[in-house]
Amino acid sequence: MCPPQGPLETRQLRRLLAGSRLPGESGLLNHRSLPLSLLSPKRLQPPQPPQPLTLHFHVKVMRAGAGGGGRQSCQGAVGGEGSAASPFTTTPAPAFPSDVPSAPLLLAVEDVSDSSVTVSWEPPESLGRLGLQGYVLELRREGALDWEPVNVRPMMVTQLTVRNLAVGDKFFVRVAAVSSAGAGPPAVLEQLVHIQETIEAPKIRVPRHLRQTYIRQVGESINLQIPFQGNPKPQVLWTHNGHALDSQRVSVRTGDQDSILFIRSAQRSDSGCYELTVQLKGLEAKAAVNILVIGMGPGEARAELPPAPGLMVKRVRPRESDRSPIVLGVGLPRAQPSSSLSGPAEKPGPPSSIRLLDVWSCNAALEWTPPQDTGNTELLGYTVQKADEKTGRWFTVLERYHPTTCTVSDLIVGNSYSFRVFSENLCGLSASAAATKELAHIVKTDVVAKPKSFVERDFSEAPSFTQPLADHTSTPGYSTQLSCSVRASPKVRAGALGLQSFQTTLPKPEGGLWGLHPGPHPSQLSLTLLPQPKIIWMKNKMDIQGNPKYRALSEQGVCTLEIRKPSPFDSGVYTCKAINVLGEASVDCRLEVKASATH
Repeated sequence: MCPPQGPLETRQLRRLLAGSRLPGESGLLNHRSLPLSLLSPKRLQPPQPPQPLTLHFHVKVMRAGAGGGGRQSCQGAVGGEGSAASPFTTTPAPAFPSDVPSAPLLLAVEDVSDSSVTVSWEPPESLGRLGLQGYVLELRREGALDWEPVNVRPMMVTQLTVRNLAVGDKFFVRVAAVSSAGAGPPAVLEQLVHIQETIEAPKIRVPRHLRQTYIRQVGESINLQIPFQGNPKPQVLWTHNGHALDSQRVSVRTGDQDSILFIRSAQRSDSGCYELTVQLKGLEAKAAVNILVIGMGPGEARAELPPAPGLMVKRVRPRESDRSPIVLGVGLPRAQPSSSLSGPAEKPGPPSSIRLLDVWSCNAALEWTPPQDTGNTELLGYTVQKADEKTGRWFTVLERYHPTTCTVSDLIVGNSYSFRVFSENLCGLSASAAATKELAHIVKTDVVAKPKSFVERDFSEAPSFTQPLADHTSTPGYSTQLSCSVRASPKVRAGALGLQSFQTTLPKPEGGLWGLHPGPHPSQLSLTLLPQPKIIWMKNKMDIQGNPKYRALSEQGVCTLEIRKPSPFDSGVYTCKAINVLGEASVDCRLEVKASATH
């Protein structure tokens, strides 16, 4: 297809875009197949204009689905917004409305500082047929007509930060999407962007060691360094107990980020609450530091008093049974439990009163009241000591004990104890102590023996032979013995219980033995008669008791029958019978007396 001859007029351009027939050409021309060179601004310029004419094409793209077609219009302007510095004027006009992207969406300012501004937006709804090459951001100063580009080349970002701005600058912002066919309609921020100095609210950061009472001795230096924040530099003010500082004693140096309070030589009058106030354009922050100065001033002389009579300081080691640690004790006379030394004013006074509540077992309960004078500082606690009446030496039981009641344990049985309590603050223990008036007597409790009940054994039983009689052969003329053993209750000797002489005083019972066993008291014995069985000897079922030829013996359950000079006539069956109230038992044996060969 050949391009038309010469420049196109407005009427011919409209026909061309509407798809009408060009002069000198056959058939209709499709505007989509038209080369872009025919629509360039240089192609549409008059052949010999007196001044260069810049054409601006404003293409309004209709949304998809809306009725009607696109409408093109061209306007000409010289200067003004069409300056060479604006990318919207130098970009060639698009050939068709769908070639350029639409305006970016949701243009907003994200952050503003004293030297920069950050702008963000969202991609446009339509990117155009030729695709998106990037975005161009422009600024227009307040009162100016020209837009100044921030980035000359398009950038594929949706957030851009403009830097190196001056405080007090005011300008408008706009951004446009750019494709190869040209720049689309810009999105303009309606509100004015104002670069102001950033105000940082004042804030004080108190160091950790200053968040509690800051304690110093008299004569020491005080150097407090407290950092703070604030932009621009805030105004700093120090006060002491709500009043202005004494510039002759206190010096203050304030920098951009901290404030230093310095006292070369602290005195007790410097104690109090120091308040730091940081103010900045109607905003303020406050922080308080409590300072406590303790000790004696240079004009206060401490009186050295001699110790009281009978007062001696000893290093005492407690007994093994006493679990208290080794302490420096003060030995006092028994009639004077505490010293009357008066200490300096900064030390606390002793507890107002103390009393012994209760004593039980190896424990004693104490109670006291706090001192009236705490020495211008907080009490750290109480020190409780004990002393037994025998030695009079004091041992520390509790140190820095906070409650006003305590229980002292592990006291030795048989001793009497007195107690005293000291108050303690940062300057030390009180010069005197509150002591108990009465003694705590640890009495040994009586131990009552409770022996177990003794169950007496019943030794009564029917007789039984443990060793029967054995058959025996004897020689005539020689005495012979027949023996057996019968079960009976054993005889208890008094000597086994440590009473050797007691047995000799007991009458010998008939038909039994004396049985001894523990009585109700360990030093007492109970006696019980243990009956022995009655022994009867018989020959051939005939009782032989009273016959002088036989002698019956019974000792410790062993029964013996002695036959004096037996003869063949004494041969026979001998029986031993044992009888008691529970029953009877008997054993037999045969005795054979052989005749002599000479007879």
